[in-house]
Amino acid sequence: MPAGKILQKNIMAKPSSPIAAQHLEWYEKLIATNPKISRKGATVPYTALNGHMFSFLTAGGLALRLPAAEREPFLTKYHARLCEAYGVVQREYVMVPDELLADTGALRPWFDASLAYVATLKPKPAKKAKGR
Repeated sequence: MPAGKILQKNIMAKPSSPIAAQHLEWYEKLIATNPKISRKGATVPYTALNGHMFSFLTAGGLALRLPAAEREPFLTKYHARLCEAYGVVQREYVMVPDELLADTGALRPWFDASLAYVATLKPKPAKKAKGR
């Protein structure tokens, strides 16, 4: 080996997240409006209560779970659409337009409605840890 050359290990970089940094920043700000809620998920950030997910970030933006009575007004008011994940339409989830995601004050009532909705659902039983 020629003198002065440094060997470098072939280090494989971790795949980058498809989540836009700006979306994550806005999402974190929204979650911070409720101290009882914390963000979960490393690659797919989400919020959940009693085992029921009520919001999550995708490469396309924020998906928010809304009850039927709130869903249609949201879709109409914001010209939004239902969330589609892995080729399946998630009928209870709406895609939040970026303009609304950027406006924490305007989005917060919808986020609170989503949380209130999942609070009415029967809690899911906790999963047993693997290996037990």
